[in-house]
Amino acid sequence: RKFAFTAATMSSSSASTKLTHPNISNGWFSESGAMWPGQSMNIEVNQILHVEKSKFQDVLVFESKTYGNVLVLDGVIQVTERDEFSYQEMITHPALFSHPNPERVLVIGGGDGGVLREVIKHPQVKEAVLCDIDEAVIRLSKKYLPGMSISYEDPKVSVHIGDGFDFLQNKKDYFDVIITDSSDPVGPAESLYQARYYELMRDALREGGIVSTQGECQWLHLSLIKEVLTFARELFPVAEYAYTTIPTYPSGQIGFILC
Repeated sequence: RKFAFTAATMSSSSASTKLTHPNISNGWFSESGAMWPGQSMNIEVNQILHVEKSKFQDVLVFESKTYGNVLVLDGVIQVTERDEFSYQEMITHPALFSHPNPERVLVIGGGDGGVLREVIKHPQVKEAVLCDIDEAVIRLSKKYLPGMSISYEDPKVSVHIGDGFDFLQNKKDYFDVIITDSSDPVGPAESLYQARYYELMRDALREGGIVSTQGECQWLHLSLIKEVLTFARELFPVAEYAYTTIPTYPSGQIGFILC
């Protein structure tokens, strides 16, 4: 949304090193990108907590003045402690409440643990599996985002570090709900917006299974949303677009594809 630095040199515990990041200048974090041209999001920074180059992406965690701790991947805000619930609840609960008995749930991405936190609120869930490609997101969320990563302590939760696309190729007729909590369709998440990925999700579902995926912003990505809905409707009996508002995502809105 690359090579790893050691935590000792990159964490805030190193008193001799003042952390810096190219997206932070004069006490403000600035997010801009090709997927939302002509606009940017700025958040005031209290302190930088962690900077790291993982195997897959640039990882930044900072404490903001008004939004709590913020996780940023490749310069793009993933979650803030203040508004993350708006996203986590909407990508999770419509799918799980629509299923009569969601016993087995898979989360692709979502290494911060927020979606898992919502999944395990449902008493029918017996197994919640998370597959995330980047262990750094899980590791740092456990340290800096405890309100989300507390979900990893639940005995129903298991974790697989690896590519979600590859993980699904070995699963058939197993899950009741699959939630894809991905970053934008660049870098490590690019394959999760392709028709083949939706085929793999379909094949991994038991009869009556439901899919919920991050579906991008209707103000910015209508062509991508149309493309995904077109092939999703060829693969599933129903495919619709839902959305929520969230102030720290581009244009203050994010959508979900529900199949």
